[in-house]
Amino acid sequence: MLSSLTKERFLFVGLAVAVLAYATEHSLLELGRPAMLVAAFALIAVIVLVSTRVAHHAEILASKVGDPYGTMILTLSAVLVEVVILAIMMRGETSPTLVRDTIYAAVMLDINGILGLAALLGGIRHGEQPYNDDSGKTYGVMILTAMGISMVVPEFVPRESWHLYSLFTIGAMITLYAVFLRMQVGAHSYFFSYAYPRAERKEHPDSSAPEEDESATVSILVIVAGVVLIGALAEVMSVLLGAGLKGTGAPPALMAVIVAAISAAPEILTALRAALANRMQSVVNIAMGASLSTVILTVPVMEAIALYTGQPFIMAMSPVQTVMVTITLIAAAINLNDGETNAIEGMTHFILFATFIMLTLIGL
Repeated sequence: MLSSLTKERFLFVGLAVAVLAYATEHSLLELGRPAMLVAAFALIAVIVLVSTRVAHHAEILASKVGDPYGTMILTLSAVLVEVVILAIMMRGETSPTLVRDTIYAAVMLDINGILGLAALLGGIRHGEQPYNDDSGKTYGVMILTAMGISMVVPEFVPRESWHLYSLFTIGAMITLYAVFLRMQVGAHSYFFSYAYPRAERKEHPDSSAPEEDESATVSILVIVAGVVLIGALAEVMSVLLGAGLKGTGAPPALMAVIVAAISAAPEILTALRAALANRMQSVVNIAMGASLSTVILTVPVMEAIALYTGQPFIMAMSPVQTVMVTITLIAAAINLNDGETNAIEGMTHFILFATFIMLTLIGL
């Protein structure tokens, strides 16, 4: 019992920090910008620590049910964290493009950052790494369709028709995900798995799988508690970060990148462990699955909030964002077309990720 509680020390640290943050929030706001920013980034660090426990218990559930259900649990847990943080931050004085910029940043981080770095490091260690190419193709076309409907077409929708198109977008995303989910766990589940040779499994065990033999009930309870705690921490963090960055000339999309990075942090570690263990199928499922889940699940939730409040979000991507997403999806379609990744393919995506960071820093 004591050892189990010790493993969840990050949750207890998060709880203590949340209590302290709520008690000192007004005092921090009066101490000036440096104190607010230090406190905000400290809260971000604590949120990441708590999210690693959420991801760890999602991995435990994933290892119990196996692929493709396992990867689905991992990506859904990350998207849940992102949606909770976004919903809380949208309650304050935030940019109307925060949702759009966060989804865009998440796609750049997942496909170009996670997949790129994992394929690069895995390729350097193992050379060409095999996976099921059906998964890459399926994820790619789903991401293209979902982003086109929700983040490109809105540019051409008249403002007076936004209610109608928001309703349509919600229905379209739910329908797409329902069909995809049926395919992922049904007759086409083999699209998202790869049968590694027996000798290779012995040589490269799946280091991404957790070793703890914990019950599913405990894992579910920890995930729920962790998400609630993340929401509480995010509420104070968003207030302090927003006040601290106000008037500093920081890039408008910085908040969106922070939200995307918080939700993706545990996925990065899981994907890198899988790549170094020569299990590229897990990397493809995590990176591409997280991108798809971010778009297809975040959009209907946030559009529903917009309809409820009567305040529409700006969902249409900027020209630069549209170009970057287009290049990314074309590169992914080419690189994930032959059933093997290598270091060169990983480098192309990682350079695109570096380009995204540079564009963000200069305010594009």
